[in-house]
Amino acid sequence: MPQSPAAQHRLDPAREQAILDAIRELLTEVGYDRMSIDEVARRARASKATIYRRWAGKPGMVTAALHGMMREHPALPDTGTLRGDLIAGLTMFCRVYERKHPYVLALLSAIRADPSLGRLLHEHVLATGTAEAEIVLDRAVRRGDLPAAPGTGVAVEVCKAMLWHRLLLTGLPLDDAWVAHLVDDIVRPLLGSPW
Repeated sequence: MPQSPAAQHRLDPAREQAILDAIRELLTEVGYDRMSIDEVARRARASKATIYRRWAGKPGMVTAALHGMMREHPALPDTGTLRGDLIAGLTMFCRVYERKHPYVLALLSAIRADPSLGRLLHEHVLATGTAEAEIVLDRAVRRGDLPAAPGTGVAVEVCKAMLWHRLLLTGLPLDDAWVAHLVDDIVRPLLGSPW
């Protein structure tokens, strides 16, 4: 996780969680620009020195707070079919994206103004899902649902783009009908999945 070169210091897990929770709360309450390390420290009942030993500044600690959210999900289920696995996996990621939505909204203007923040978020928060997609597709090849494992990059990018488009621009729900549409009409044809 991003931190200053000298800050290899690991915090007590409970202390680190209190700091990450304070960051998430402040992001939704006051936004990135108005969030201060002083206020994070006060809310988390930690010293600023403790925070700076772990992270070099706001971009790194915000990235850490959101990175943890991406990892808070159960393992992808094996439903026995490629379609079932895709629907289960995308449904799970819809719930993750819904949880991240308020934080992403709080960061949109800051990402444009601070390229280092945008880079960190892309590397550690937004560039996720590929490993999970590879697991699903490898399993599909072993079952015979796909003739060979296709590259996952384009499929993952398309799914992310559609998720964020729906959340940020249309405001429509990431419901079961939409997930089925995404899988049946876009992802499976993109992967060359036989019907």
